[in-house]
Amino acid sequence: MLRPYDDWPRPVPEAGEVLVRVLAAAVNNTDIWTRQGAYGLPGDPHAQAGWRGPLHFPRVQGGDICGVIAEVGQGVDPARIGQRVLVDPALYRDHTRGAPPVGLLGSEADGGFAEFVTATEAQTHDVTDSPLSDEQLAALPVAYGTAMGMLERADVAAGETVVVTGASGGVGLALVQLAKARGATVIAVTSGDKTTDVLAAGASHTVDRNGDPAQQIARYSPEGVDAVADVVGGPLIGQLMPLLGDDGRWVIAGAVAGEVVEFDLRRLYLHNIALIGSAMHTREHFDALLRTARDGAVRPVIAARYPLEELTTAQEQFLRYRHVGKIVVTVADRNDHP
Repeated sequence: MLRPYDDWPRPVPEAGEVLVRVLAAAVNNTDIWTRQGAYGLPGDPHAQAGWRGPLHFPRVQGGDICGVIAEVGQGVDPARIGQRVLVDPALYRDHTRGAPPVGLLGSEADGGFAEFVTATEAQTHDVTDSPLSDEQLAALPVAYGTAMGMLERADVAAGETVVVTGASGGVGLALVQLAKARGATVIAVTSGDKTTDVLAAGASHTVDRNGDPAQQIARYSPEGVDAVADVVGGPLIGQLMPLLGDDGRWVIAGAVAGEVVEFDLRRLYLHNIALIGSAMHTREHFDALLRTARDGAVRPVIAARYPLEELTTAQEQFLRYRHVGKIVVTVADRNDHP
């Protein structure tokens, strides 16, 4: 359940931390699954659990955060106060550049569906000069960070053909935009009524998920495809695996169509196909995303916006899955005082 509080204590930054006044935050499937405990456990995919196991409540959700630094803790340069920042929501295993995330703001720690949130100084990145709006910046961390991690782990390169499943959702549309920006040809699996928006985002072709996606993809790319960036899972894995050519890569970061699947293992090993799991991003991946944010090379599509007080309505709209792009929650105006 979601419960609004108007008396939640304002967090205090500890040493090495900053206090961020939230300007905008975006809704993600992670918020829904965390609230429902829908991540399962090893050996029991239907068990109620958070992404990393047990959760502690109450928890302020929201992993996507654009804001302004309002206060700094001990050891942080006071000159950072007033900076517009994009917050990396990942809590990493260690301090290495390629460390995987082992937690997330809004899940293992309080997040951005609030007026203020604390984060380490290293998590807050200066985007003062970015041409993107606060809402567009808030759309980036989870969805575009996840998409960037998928493309980097699958080593998607210019000139390759990539299939993107669930292409109208937050991560799916991010994959379309980011893959197109690196010079790949994108074949997007989506529903017919969202085709125009997905093509506008950079897809070269779209196929209807309600038809025969494998047959449609084969028509556009008869020689096979180089990679599949999958956020859907389910039966599509078995249907589309034969389309991957030798040394193809299947990278997956979602299971909304089914978490337990069947496919022909012979298609995997006879063609040296790599099956890659991708949970969010590393620091290196987020740095690549920051370059995109600062130069405005990719501009997130905002499907709808709601004030923080209407977060429940925002999540209800999200769960209808009729939108294209990101649903954003606005919290404060940039010109407001801390």
